[in-house]
Amino acid sequence: MTLFQAFFLGLVQGLTEFLPVSSTAHLLVTQHLFRLSSGPAMFAFLVLVQWGTLLAVLIYFWRTWWELGRSLLRAPFWGAENRLTRFLLLATLPALVVGFLLHDAVTALFSQPLLEATVRLWTAAILMALAERFGRRERGLESLQAKDALWIGLFQVLSVFPGASRSGSTLSGGMLRGLDRAAAARFAFLLSMPVMLAAGAYELLGLLRHPPSGAFLPALGIGMLTAALSGWLAIRWMLRYLQTHSLWPFVLYCAVGGSLTLALSMLR
Repeated sequence: MTLFQAFFLGLVQGLTEFLPVSSTAHLLVTQHLFRLSSGPAMFAFLVLVQWGTLLAVLIYFWRTWWELGRSLLRAPFWGAENRLTRFLLLATLPALVVGFLLHDAVTALFSQPLLEATVRLWTAAILMALAERFGRRERGLESLQAKDALWIGLFQVLSVFPGASRSGSTLSGGMLRGLDRAAAARFAFLLSMPVMLAAGAYELLGLLRHPPSGAFLPALGIGMLTAALSGWLAIRWMLRYLQTHSLWPFVLYCAVGGSLTLALSMLR
């Protein structure tokens, strides 16, 4: 992998992680177009480059994270002040359990990038269409309850295997529980942090046991930095967009994109 390829993969990761179009699908298609071979090192790069977008979430929502941290220090965990923290943890658990149990199966899918990209894009389109059609979109984030958080967490599992986009699945899950688009997106973006942190830490342990070539770390650094900058811009744009617009353009984009990747896979 060249530094330019790493830069471009980081750009794709950052721009698509927070848009409901499946960042993984776009990374897999980009990997195919660059003719980059699949394997443990490539899989580790695709997982660890997400830490760039994790940094974007940390910076963009720094006031929220600061308040959550202060609340943990000054109030009982089960108190009202730590309500959002509890819900984020609850919503994270399903994806962590499933991701750990199915790690080998998920890794194997990356050896068939176009097929996996097709499934992810079509799944994203279906989920968002259902959310737009049946979601009431009348509740704010302050109305969130434990059962809502668990429901959204179960939707996040879909992004593990075979799944849709993480933001698309959790955003759709929130809307189907009656959250308005902006509130569902805010919770979805906050929820991405613990899962990306855990997935990256798992892959990092594997790299420490089996260090990659010397060119891997500079490429990863370029990719993560690019993902952080483009991810911050994507969060800012998406939250503003959802104030006044629907998800239907993304439904169409994912449906067409899934069809194109399927056609591309059949022409190989």
